[in-house]
Amino acid sequence: MLALLVSLFALLVGRLGQVQLVQGPTLTEAARTVNTRAVTEHALRGRILDRAGRPLAANTFTTSVTVQRATLLDAADGGRALVSRVAAALHLPVEQLWGKTTLCGTAGAPRAPACWGGSPYVPVPIATGVDPRAALTLLEQPEKYPGVGVVAEPARTYPGPDGAGAAHLLGYVTRANAEEVGSGAGRVDAEDVVGRGGLEEQYDAVLRGVNGRTVVSVDPRGVVRDTVSRTASVPGRDVVTHLDARLQASTETALRQAVERARAAGQRADSGAAVVLDVTSGAVVAAASYPAYDPNVFTGGISAADFAHLTDAGAGTPLRSRLTAETFPPASTFKVVSVPAAVNAGASLDGRYDCSPTFRVGSQLFHNFESRGYGLIDLHQTLVVSCDTVFYRLAYAAWLGQGGLAAGPSTPDPFVDMARAFGLGRRTGVDLPGEAAGRIPDRAWKRATWEATRASTCARARSGYPEVARTDPARARYLTALAAENCTTGFQYRAGDAVNLSIGQGDLAVTPLQLAGVYAAIANGGTLWQPQVAAGYRDRAGATQAIAPRRTGTVPLRADVLGYVRAALADVPRVGGSAHSAFAGFPLDRYPVAGKTGTGEVFGRQATAWFAAYGPTTRPRYAVVAVVSQGGSGSKVAAPAVRGIFDAILRLGL
Repeated sequence: MLALLVSLFALLVGRLGQVQLVQGPTLTEAARTVNTRAVTEHALRGRILDRAGRPLAANTFTTSVTVQRATLLDAADGGRALVSRVAAALHLPVEQLWGKTTLCGTAGAPRAPACWGGSPYVPVPIATGVDPRAALTLLEQPEKYPGVGVVAEPARTYPGPDGAGAAHLLGYVTRANAEEVGSGAGRVDAEDVVGRGGLEEQYDAVLRGVNGRTVVSVDPRGVVRDTVSRTASVPGRDVVTHLDARLQASTETALRQAVERARAAGQRADSGAAVVLDVTSGAVVAAASYPAYDPNVFTGGISAADFAHLTDAGAGTPLRSRLTAETFPPASTFKVVSVPAAVNAGASLDGRYDCSPTFRVGSQLFHNFESRGYGLIDLHQTLVVSCDTVFYRLAYAAWLGQGGLAAGPSTPDPFVDMARAFGLGRRTGVDLPGEAAGRIPDRAWKRATWEATRASTCARARSGYPEVARTDPARARYLTALAAENCTTGFQYRAGDAVNLSIGQGDLAVTPLQLAGVYAAIANGGTLWQPQVAAGYRDRAGATQAIAPRRTGTVPLRADVLGYVRAALADVPRVGGSAHSAFAGFPLDRYPVAGKTGTGEVFGRQATAWFAAYGPTTRPRYAVVAVVSQGGSGSKVAAPAVRGIFDAILRLGL
């Protein structure tokens, strides 16, 4: 027995020695690893500033009410009664809070952002931006509100200095979704916010910074015993923009007043945009889109009703940027491209051309839209009074010279080539997401479109448009005849396509920012700059990193042609020009402005109003463009908006 006891004791001592001495360090580290928790310290998001340092996007703090998912799952009713009590205490709709308890993408979940798009392993914020006093009363009654927590967390705010909204330039932030957390390589967790739209999205990696991480060891009761490691968070850098908040506010006001002016005249005026571009660098100094919205509605979480309104086509889809994501026919503003194109096709700057009221191409009669007939005039006067029929003749002659209908898809076209040289038909590269490329409807595009749509077009030629015929029989007959023609010969680049392109009509489509780039190139001698909203980054210590201007091309303009076009544009705001009434009383002798009106025809819609300009002509600095969809006359609606923006530029001494 003694031998047995000695043997057992020796075995115990040996095992203890093995565990403590031989395996001790390994087992200690394993125990520490298994029983640790990581706590994330979220980095403070960087600000977005205007050129003078005024905050366009900053940070505040908001109170959120959370509930543990385990509490919901353990409840017999899924936590519905608990959420109802919380909603009653906070005086909020039950369904608004209840929607947040459901993971986005699961069965029965409401549409984002009404559902919860974060991680299923963290407390769910069912109410954000609540009254802190009301929220804290929930913590005083844990037996009534089990699993409910209250947290104060940073939130984005958009203070609007000097009344500048700039919503479509700034964008907004929302919580990261599961996909972003999964693909974030540890940089994004479920409680982070990420940028959506505008600069918030474009520079999200710069603004977000780097989260900190503290790893603590806990005992079996969950009590923290020690700090294993700690990595401090790194705040995001500020993004400094080229925007001037004062001019931004004036640009938004000028655009809004243009819309109101058009509606007072009986136009629908459903959307619009305006932009101020520095012609020497491509810097975006101000830009507005209509209809606009207040990005502060996203602070603390947006309601489903508010989000539905922002994306509702009936409300004008306020979330959509008309500056970069929407295209319009440029109408007569395109004629600054057509003049050098016509010269390249053989037209003379010294020639005189017939500005007749109409011009016939085959069986189709094309009319002057913005002007009456003026008889024989030169190209200078053609631009000043915006005579369409002169450009019809020039484009038709060029089309015949290319071979007419027999020309192949790759046949060179001076009007198409010049449009491409000015940067149209491709994205400008502006530092904003969601930019449209626009469209140049050349021969290749015509054939590709026909091949892609031929089956449906031919089907329409057979079936007609019965849904249209119920309310508009004449239009239904026209659409049916058009479908029949396009079914068989829709690939042809007809004379009508060529003459429409020459005056910025037909299928030609540009964004307001692209057109501003065209007029900036006219002003600066032919240089295409990449538009840039951000000027650089600034860290908390004040160190800055500038973003250099970027040239993207040079327009091949003859010096005599460029001077000719500039001289004609300078007469447009003066007596006899199409924008004379809009610039009456403006100090053109001290600050001469050059520009061009445009009134775009769109089938089934009211005309699109344009005015594109630059100034001062003596030393060009800014290109300014305004457009109002379904706004009517460019001279009566868009030109006064541009005048108002130039008034602000003078007043502010920019």
